[in-house]
Amino acid sequence: MAYEGILLGMGNPLLDISAVVDEDFLKKYDVKLNNAILAEEKHIPMYEEMANKPNVEYIAGGATQNSIKVAQWMLQIPGATSYMGCIGKDKFGEEMKKNSKAAGLNVQYLEDESAPTGTCAVCVVGGERSLIANLSAANCYKSDHLKKPENWALVEKAKYYYIAGFFLTVSPDSIQLVAEHAAAKNKVFTMNLSAPFICEFFKDAQEKVLPYMDFVFGNETEARTFAKVHGWETENVPEIALKISQWPKASGTYKRITVITQGADPVVVAEDGKVTQFPVILLPKEKLVDTNGAGDAFVGGFLSQLVQGKPIDACVKAGCYASNVIIQRSGCTYPEKPDFN
Repeated sequence: MAYEGILLGMGNPLLDISAVVDEDFLKKYDVKLNNAILAEEKHIPMYEEMANKPNVEYIAGGATQNSIKVAQWMLQIPGATSYMGCIGKDKFGEEMKKNSKAAGLNVQYLEDESAPTGTCAVCVVGGERSLIANLSAANCYKSDHLKKPENWALVEKAKYYYIAGFFLTVSPDSIQLVAEHAAAKNKVFTMNLSAPFICEFFKDAQEKVLPYMDFVFGNETEARTFAKVHGWETENVPEIALKISQWPKASGTYKRITVITQGADPVVVAEDGKVTQFPVILLPKEKLVDTNGAGDAFVGGFLSQLVQGKPIDACVKAGCYASNVIIQRSGCTYPEKPDFN
């Protein structure tokens, strides 16, 4: 019972439309590998084209939802995690509900009458992925839903919160409400840089909530973009991680810890004025299926240990284990049980 509802996530629930494509396909739609962007008009035909590919797969996704699902899988404690976001009243939305409940999440979706459930095109080339999100209903989340007594009860019950930076484009006021609650009640509030475009074009929204973040996750590209946007004139990831960890905090309860992944290179952890690097589990190229969900899985694994009060090295180890499992499968999916100890 101690773990019931201990971890709460909020974000954009998206159905991944995943297919192996080629370089020409990326060129046609002006898409870069290893990037994550929001769909523009020019990308819309892409979803139809991918849906018609023989190897297409539909996988429940969305960055925060992926991380929460992986944390739930690693914990193997029913009802340990909760999640909120907005879906449409449609077939994809029903699929999403079924999938999340089967994963053991306590989901409280806002269901939008007018917009379809959001989708994310996952273009896979040589095991690397590019993400193009068409938020649709996910973009319709309102803080009124969060404030409903039955939903706010989930906020009250949780002791740890995780929100991907992508949600800054949708409902910064919802993020602020949860962040302020966490600071007031000495709970742990965590976020992710999520994508270069968030650091660049949602800089003000990100800066407003940064003082509340006890943990900041991200990858090397996002960290370097963050540094560039803030005029830090360094590409050195450990140095950037340290500077992010030293950004002023809203509450003095916890010192901020920055955790930056670098693909196959070591994970960089900055805390208390020092940097530690942890090697990842290397995977032979032929075992790589796709990197979709690798960063999300790392966070999920990490949080699964954090909520149990485990030390940082154990959290990183679990993160590396989870992402290693996920990159050997299509999308953010996993076997029935983890074999992590």
